[in-house]
Amino acid sequence: MFKNKVAVITGGALGIGKCITQEFAKEGARVAFIDKNQAAGEETRAEILENGGEVLFFAGDIAEEQTLIDFTKKVIEQYGHIDYLINNAMITKKGILSGCGYEEFNEVLRVGITAPYMLTKLFLPYFNVGGAVVNISSTRAFQSQKDTESYTAAKGGITALTHALAISLAGKVRVNSVSPGWIDTGSAYDKDYIPKYSEADKKQHPSGRIGHPMDIVRTVFFLCNQDNSFINGQNIVVDGGMSKLMIYTEDYGWHYEP
Repeated sequence: MFKNKVAVITGGALGIGKCITQEFAKEGARVAFIDKNQAAGEETRAEILENGGEVLFFAGDIAEEQTLIDFTKKVIEQYGHIDYLINNAMITKKGILSGCGYEEFNEVLRVGITAPYMLTKLFLPYFNVGGAVVNISSTRAFQSQKDTESYTAAKGGITALTHALAISLAGKVRVNSVSPGWIDTGSAYDKDYIPKYSEADKKQHPSGRIGHPMDIVRTVFFLCNQDNSFINGQNIVVDGGMSKLMIYTEDYGWHYEP
């Protein structure tokens, strides 16, 4: 389905981003990813090359405008055009209870909102027909734990930016977002990884399990597939139903300790 397509992924060296990058490569796409963790990026790049994939890795901090410009230029120099942009990279500086200040808060917004906007703008002239942008948001755009203001604000922003871009870019590029819930990325690094969850952890998800990175990969692939082009400007929540389940103390083995 994605053979010879060009997929660009931010934060592609670790976690969900690494899985998205690897799976696009396995599907025959030519991938380009950026990450500020150079060691992890080189490792991911090597793994893709070992499996016969075509890959470009760019080390840099997407909170910096020049990095975005340089990355875009490098991708276009190598591939000439793109088909998919997956805005996945994110950081957190916690929130008001931890003293998150002006510069820290704005750094999170630059990574989580400004960079996706600017990359969409910079790559816009180079999208092939049928191109798609998929932004990785979070269920934290709609619900919170305490001291998470920087991350939550950025995820709320990227969700709103998604439908704004979809309207502005109508007829050019489709734009959608995915909001993961609890996704265990341990299996992304260790084939022998054995997760340890309590029954309460699993039962608070109506689907009866914790999420896997492939749950997000499959959703990204679904949104990139041109057969699903009637889906535009939408956010798909992938959280096993957890955000829909109202839990009181002692429900489903869960106990609240204030």
